[in-house]
Amino acid sequence: MASNAAFEVLYREYYVRVVGLCRRLLNSNQLAEDAAQETFMRAYKNFRKYKPDRPFWQWIASIANNHCIDLLRQQSRAEALFGDEADELDALADGKTLVLNDLISLEEAESLNGAVTNLDAKYRVPLILAYFNQLSYDEIAEQLSISRNHVGVLLLRAKQRLRADLAGEGGGISQ
Repeated sequence: MASNAAFEVLYREYYVRVVGLCRRLLNSNQLAEDAAQETFMRAYKNFRKYKPDRPFWQWIASIANNHCIDLLRQQSRAEALFGDEADELDALADGKTLVLNDLISLEEAESLNGAVTNLDAKYRVPLILAYFNQLSYDEIAEQLSISRNHVGVLLLRAKQRLRADLAGEGGGISQ
């Protein structure tokens, strides 16, 4: 276990970021607060497993990721949450391929955050893990129990939906 004083400093420094991550993954303020509390309780109990050569944020974020994904699975949406890889590839072939660079040029982060919040969990979760938490495709695939290729397809579809949503708001994106 960690010393109370040392862990309290880490708690104060990282709590807001952990809540933000949980809020993005769970799409709920109340669930995010509960998940963040559970994340820090687990971190405190398992602090002896923390490797000081690794940034603390990566360690605590991985605990939060795992806990939030477990919560999503417990909500009985997990089995169908990420769908079938073949279905995603078919849907991708039918849709228009859109470019992430258009999203990067957006000036209004609020619009982007709103669009991310409106995404279905099957697209929002991998997107948050990849871009907010900066996990690799392999790490995301492992956490979600799907293939690396499926992660890529889900991320591409998420970006397409974001672009379409933001273009619909008059976000100034040209095709």
